[in-house]
Amino acid sequence: MRLTALCVGLVASIVASPAATARPKLMAHYMPWYESKPVSGRWGWHWTMDHFDPDVVDESGRRQIASHQYPMIGPYDSTNPDLLAYHFLLMKVAGIGGVIIDWYGAEGVHDYARLDHATQLAIDAADAFGLQYAICYEDRTLRAMVDVGHIAPDEAVEKASQELGRLAGRWLGRDGYARVDGRPILLVFGPEYLADEQWRGVLDGMSPRPAFFTLHQQRGPADGLYAWPPMWAARDGVLTPSRLAEYYDGYMDRAGRAAYSIPAAFPGFHDIYAEAGAQKTHGVLHHRDGATFAETLAVALASGARIAQLVTWNDFGEGTVIEPTREFGYRYMEAVQEASASTYTHADLRLPARIYELRKRHAGDADILSRLRVVELQLDGGEPDLARAGLDGLSRP
Repeated sequence: MRLTALCVGLVASIVASPAATARPKLMAHYMPWYESKPVSGRWGWHWTMDHFDPDVVDESGRRQIASHQYPMIGPYDSTNPDLLAYHFLLMKVAGIGGVIIDWYGAEGVHDYARLDHATQLAIDAADAFGLQYAICYEDRTLRAMVDVGHIAPDEAVEKASQELGRLAGRWLGRDGYARVDGRPILLVFGPEYLADEQWRGVLDGMSPRPAFFTLHQQRGPADGLYAWPPMWAARDGVLTPSRLAEYYDGYMDRAGRAAYSIPAAFPGFHDIYAEAGAQKTHGVLHHRDGATFAETLAVALASGARIAQLVTWNDFGEGTVIEPTREFGYRYMEAVQEASASTYTHADLRLPARIYELRKRHAGDADILSRLRVVELQLDGGEPDLARAGLDGLSRP
């Protein structure tokens, strides 16, 4: 069945097909790059884009941030352990099995070392909540290092080998690292800098050699491919459902010839780059009252792939967010929960935010924080009614 079914209302037929019986593990693409003034002493670029000022607060309590969407809990810091507990516990309640973390390497260029630290914290938090994790490497960082004179152009391959050697030594051998057929998975966003043969040399030097995924198509040494919102297919600034369906038709055809594929589900796309003066906009993919996510999720679930990626958990700058926001509430969490056949309920999805807010409110009260830890363990352990009762008790005056 051609995937132009996205445009003619045949999603139900896709889901009911035999391929839908083997559902993939859902993993959320995760950005660890946010800095907040209360935690890090400043509002980082991803909240400001050197244009917006989060210290400006409107009458509704909304801070001015670089996003068309506003996180339900407000702008946050990726290194905050309470934030990480909220995110990963919420994922678990929704039925998300893990995260694919956007990683810029560990060099002391721009904010890469800080992002590496935040990535380590995220991996440790994922482990604590029994979620898997993998890395999506941004090889554009090599160009950035060349541009600032950190390395010479002919040193880029060696630097990539060093960076991914660090990755292998720190994370690929951990029990929680996601694998296919026993091989740890590694995605690259592109690639955008190294040529295919250069990547082949880098991968051949890695131990263990990962299952390597490239964007949109299987490139050179890749073992598979993964999908992403194809904003390059937008016309007059809008990616229409028909153009999106054409992309997925082509993607699934290519995926059928590859050893592995990671299809994607996404709610929409609405970047804020032009308003911030950061760069030109990539265009808009409308949410269509949740239909875009429902359709792409249905195709991903019916694909027969081992893993499907939710794009994204929290890229507020590009407006691909599925974590709860003021604009969309728990719409996408509820949709994922239903698709994953989670044993938790829609009402249970609201509990992690209550834990997070109470931790903020009682940050200096060791007794209450200890009781909140018990509640967290109850929810994590599949006892939401006990967790809810504990929260109700703590919320009373």
